[in-house]
Amino acid sequence: MGDFYRYLGVAIAHTQSRIMSFPKYDRYKNSGVEWLGEVPEHWNIDRLKRNLHLLTEKTTRRENPVALENIQSWTGCFVPTETEFEGEGIAFECGDILFGKLRPYLAKAYLAKVSGEAVGDFHVMRPGDILLGQYSIYQILNREFIAIVDGSTFGAKMPRVSWEFMANIAMGIPPLPEQRSIATFLDRETTKIDELIAEQRQLIDLLKEKRQAVISHAVTKGLNPDAPMKDSAIEWLGEVPEHWEIFKVRRFLTEHKQGYYSSDPYVNDGVKLLRITDLLDFGNVNFDNCPSVVKKEDTALFLLQDGDFVFARTGGAGTFGVIHNIQEPVIFASYLIRFRFNDKFDKSFLRYSFLAENFQGSLKQNIHGGVNQNVHAEDIKEQYIAFPLLPEQRSIAAFLDREIAKLDELIAEAQHAIALLQERRTALISAAVTGKIDVRSLV
Repeated sequence: MGDFYRYLGVAIAHTQSRIMSFPKYDRYKNSGVEWLGEVPEHWNIDRLKRNLHLLTEKTTRRENPVALENIQSWTGCFVPTETEFEGEGIAFECGDILFGKLRPYLAKAYLAKVSGEAVGDFHVMRPGDILLGQYSIYQILNREFIAIVDGSTFGAKMPRVSWEFMANIAMGIPPLPEQRSIATFLDRETTKIDELIAEQRQLIDLLKEKRQAVISHAVTKGLNPDAPMKDSAIEWLGEVPEHWEIFKVRRFLTEHKQGYYSSDPYVNDGVKLLRITDLLDFGNVNFDNCPSVVKKEDTALFLLQDGDFVFARTGGAGTFGVIHNIQEPVIFASYLIRFRFNDKFDKSFLRYSFLAENFQGSLKQNIHGGVNQNVHAEDIKEQYIAFPLLPEQRSIAAFLDREIAKLDELIAEAQHAIALLQERRTALISAAVTGKIDVRSLV
């Protein structure tokens, strides 16, 4: 792992140093446009609508439909889905550009490879005679351009950028051969960066698999590889250490309760309400964004305390959070279930047991409903847990705390590497399409 990160550090440093060391143009001029600044002297400055013409022709031909969900943010990559679309769309041809006008900060822009139909919130544009689509897509995916259009949006819940605003943004237009050189250069360089990002994402997936395997093994097999084993008689548990006990969750449960329901609006000063969106990965809970509801007499019945486990009842079967270090009164919403357990279990060991792949897999076999996945309190109570005595539980939990911390650190490093690589990618595009670097000799 250390060798990999040394290699990654070299790759990132190499990318950064290359951006800094690229040659510049001999002569620049003031573009007269604040966001463009100085541009090469021979570049033209023109409004977007002069070179990208809006298409509005409707069609229902359903030939290669493209929706916002099909376009990856910032990369312009097409992502296939199985969604079937209805209604009219805007016809486009190979070489046209689709720009997602809804929530433009998502930077969803796509250069069409074939003819098709843009379904949903798009500005569909066709490059004119003096603009290459391969170059223009990078202009549009430039972070400064995205920031400008995002700052102009209207509508609070569904912000969109109007064509009138977008069409009048001034753009730098180099000669056609130079556009081709810039596009070719960026294709090559962004591909290299994207490959490094893909490697990091693959690494994160592997680390998460490793993390899950370490947890599942420790809470079902223990830490002693030489311990005598016995058949648990539970298919998904398999063999467990001979001295461990196996019980259903209900055996060590002291209370379960469905959450508080209120149709009242949120208030500024009341009692905090924990929702399913406040349950994070890995059994963690975030109280920072909890809204407040009116404090009533019956809300006291739903107060959370340290050591409580809160499971999602609907919309996220298997998702749960462990309450600890609670600083103020918090109640839990109706689509959550609160569980309280007796003192035979170390709460950290129990958390890891609930995170184990075999427990989660067994629980999810009991999911009810379609789109909204539901799990009942009885389904959770019927799951099996294998456990030793408290001292061994604590030893296993302490071991997992150490091992998971190491894996989480590696995951965080990989995520940080992705952020750095993405920043290098956007910086390179910005520098090339605004003329801050001259890449003609590099193609």
